[in-house]
Amino acid sequence: MTSQSLSAWISLWRAPGIGCQAFHKLLSHFGDPEAVLAANSNHLKQAGLSDKQADSIRSIDQDKSKPDLLWLEKENHHLITINDPQYPALLKQISAAPPLLYVHGNVSLLSDPQIAIVGSRSPTPGGKNNAFEFARYFANTGLCVTSGLAMGIDGEAHRGALADNGATIAVTATGLDRVYPAKHRELAHQIAETGALVSENPIGTAPHANNFPRRNRIISGLSLGSLVVEAAQRSGSLITADYANEQGRMVFAIPGSIHNPLARGCHRLIRQGAKLVETAHDVMEDLAAQIDLSQLLSTESTPEKVAPEVVETTQNDDNTRLLDAMGYDPVSIDQLVVQTGLTPAALSSMLLVMELQGLIAANGRGSYTRIRE
Repeated sequence: MTSQSLSAWISLWRAPGIGCQAFHKLLSHFGDPEAVLAANSNHLKQAGLSDKQADSIRSIDQDKSKPDLLWLEKENHHLITINDPQYPALLKQISAAPPLLYVHGNVSLLSDPQIAIVGSRSPTPGGKNNAFEFARYFANTGLCVTSGLAMGIDGEAHRGALADNGATIAVTATGLDRVYPAKHRELAHQIAETGALVSENPIGTAPHANNFPRRNRIISGLSLGSLVVEAAQRSGSLITADYANEQGRMVFAIPGSIHNPLARGCHRLIRQGAKLVETAHDVMEDLAAQIDLSQLLSTESTPEKVAPEVVETTQNDDNTRLLDAMGYDPVSIDQLVVQTGLTPAALSSMLLVMELQGLIAANGRGSYTRIRE
């Protein structure tokens, strides 16, 4: 695409009052943004625009696209229009699909099978651990883990995916020339190196409250399903789940204690029809109906390659010691650290593997129970 054509796409997207619906209406009527910018007010109104929208387009200054074009000149920076073959097919199916996607990183990941993981910005330690371990497992299957770069569950999901060099996508609510929250600057750099940062917002867009709920439709729209790890009754992650439902995508939720306020949003989703998730296999079973898991498992760094080690570890000394330390009553990770001498990191990994094998069950709030001999 020529720089003039790109400039037209960017300028039209930057025009005040021209959102996704108006943009798609104009594309359908005129064919491309250059034709839109060349149209007179009467033709714009005939396409279904209001007087105010038509005036906004007629007063467009294409020089305002320069920051975006300069940003594009940098290494690994991309701009994908909805007419581009690289535009992700799943996202294109949703209503109000973004006409433009700014991407910093691996563009091809946008079309890979994805699972969204979202949740509270102030999760419990157990919630953070669940987000990390579930994301790591999904990434090891070959799924791309998609989230919103927010504090809490989002950040842990990205870190879990990156832990074993897996793929992750962060959908941001700002322009990609800035990172929000600032504490995730280093995490954003890591994601850009091996995954992708994605935004529909033009360069220079600051954090605005209205942009955060809107970007959630992109998180769910890119993904086969959305897993909510922890969420209060009023949580932004529930907006993602609502979008997923509207888009015909699957919604998964991890239950928790009835006394945990961060479990109430998940419990509400489950009452409304979300699938109750106790292990990562619960999610994979439903995804298997949509994608060929064998193709994912044939890639490098997959559970097929890891599986022999998993089987072997259930018989080694550490795992035997861990199982022996667990009774059939709930026991916390802190107690297991004292009883086994293992590190919290090693325990977390071993517990997830054992949970996936059906040897133990997670009870929420960081406690586990042995369920098999």
